[in-house]
Amino acid sequence: MTSATTPPPVVGVVGGGRMGAGIAQSFASAGSRVVVVERDGSAAAAAMERITKGLRQAAERETPAGPSDPDTPDRVAVVSSIAELPHHTDLIVEAVPEVAALKAELLAAAEDVVHDGCVLASNTSSLSVTELATVLRRPGRFLGMHFFNPVPVSGLVELVLAPDTTEATRAAAVRWTHALGKQDVVVKDSPGFASSRLGLALGLEAIRMLEEGVADPEAIDTAMHLGYRHPMGPLRLTDVVGLDVRLAIADHLHSTLGERFAPPRLLREKVARGELGRKTGQGFYQWQ
Repeated sequence: MTSATTPPPVVGVVGGGRMGAGIAQSFASAGSRVVVVERDGSAAAAAMERITKGLRQAAERETPAGPSDPDTPDRVAVVSSIAELPHHTDLIVEAVPEVAALKAELLAAAEDVVHDGCVLASNTSSLSVTELATVLRRPGRFLGMHFFNPVPVSGLVELVLAPDTTEATRAAAVRWTHALGKQDVVVKDSPGFASSRLGLALGLEAIRMLEEGVADPEAIDTAMHLGYRHPMGPLRLTDVVGLDVRLAIADHLHSTLGERFAPPRLLREKVARGELGRKTGQGFYQWQ
């Protein structure tokens, strides 16, 4: 991405949770200087620990997401205020929870800090990019960059274009995606985009089948894993994504696309019990 005489690009990542940390790790490994924004000092320290651990694990696996040189961790800084983002930041990726008002607030605050040429992106998996753009003074430089979990080893970024997104912004996002060694798919803004809409439809039907006693989770997942060559079955994938995340997306698509996305009762019950999948140790499977 850079040469010896060209300073590295600067990427801001707003939110240092699992997704934000993975995004930050990926950009740092590709040669960018990365500044992660978290809400306070303790959250910032936790974010840095996630990124450092991810870099160490990637290096041990010898994957493309591993450090390209020993200085990779030194290219990452974590701060506790959007005001601390460098004015010359080239790209900002917002990666906070799927709450539209929170995302809009942080995107508007980031726009006030950086220069006019900075590309702004949201990592939303289902919210309207068009609506998020309404809070910005320059909506043409904004789009969705939907990364997939785990970010460092995932090969895809879904680029979501709002009506005002400029061709220059789209082209810049494609270049950023390719610089990470990932493939882009470009879609128009629509509820659930392409990936979440199709993935959720399969996941919800698998949960309904479980409710109806059609088969146990392992059998349902094996049918899709071996029969259709999916990397993992829809119930195991729901555990990895998080049942609470899947429920939030389902509620959103239910309200925008109709009854075919109505969340199954079993999904609501598990979320209410705190059985959120891998992150809590219990979902449709037990996790260590």
